[in-house]
Amino acid sequence: MAAPTGVGENWRVFQIGASLREARERRGLSSADVQKAIRIRDRYLNALEEERWELLPGDAYLKGFLRTYADFLGLDGNLYVEEYNSRFSHGEDQALVPPALARRSSVARIAVSRPLVALALVALVAAALAVWQLHGRGESRQVGDTTTRQTTTRSHQHRHTQKHTKQRRVALPKQAILVASRGACWLEVRSGSATGALLYEGTLQQGQKRRVSLLRGSVWIDVGDPPNLDVRMGGRVMPGLPTQTGNVLLTRRGVQPAA
Repeated sequence: MAAPTGVGENWRVFQIGASLREARERRGLSSADVQKAIRIRDRYLNALEEERWELLPGDAYLKGFLRTYADFLGLDGNLYVEEYNSRFSHGEDQALVPPALARRSSVARIAVSRPLVALALVALVAAALAVWQLHGRGESRQVGDTTTRQTTTRSHQHRHTQKHTKQRRVALPKQAILVASRGACWLEVRSGSATGALLYEGTLQQGQKRRVSLLRGSVWIDVGDPPNLDVRMGGRVMPGLPTQTGNVLLTRRGVQPAA
């Protein structure tokens, strides 16, 4: 990889953004050309060239974008990251949910669940009494009536089971759950396409989740670090995420590539 030009012997001190723009223009490329090649949105490329770090989605992704952009232009991506670290980096973004708040949330869930367990036990006892009463009344009737009732009941239960089995087969998930399972992951989530209404933009820290409704149609997502992300639908992890920064479309049938 080449070092930035025009910086003399002290090549470790240079203007990051200006040298990126100079290298791009020297190769006759526009921001749109670079975006198509490395799949980093042009507004982030412009922010890198203007050194507008606050417009980029967190320190971790900023460094990834910076390294990828520099390497693509034939420069030394690691050198650019080191220069950024020495002058601008303030460490990784803080977690979105403080640990103390997470502990309080867990205690609240336990407190709510205890009354629900008690209500479930009461309902179970009531159901057992109802079955016992029905069984007692049934023994006082004639054998023929009992046999007819049992046959009718079994037939109804069989049709009921077949109906619900069929419904389960055709039912599609109503939402997707985005989970940062293996590390932080920046996301831009929009309705339908890249130009749709913005639903969410931010960084999920490891272990955090984001629910996305699919009832109003497909959802377009720009994924900053796909290897760290899981998309769960209907209780299982869906395949289809890219191996590097890219866009996907979520529908009720799964994950597919997006333009």
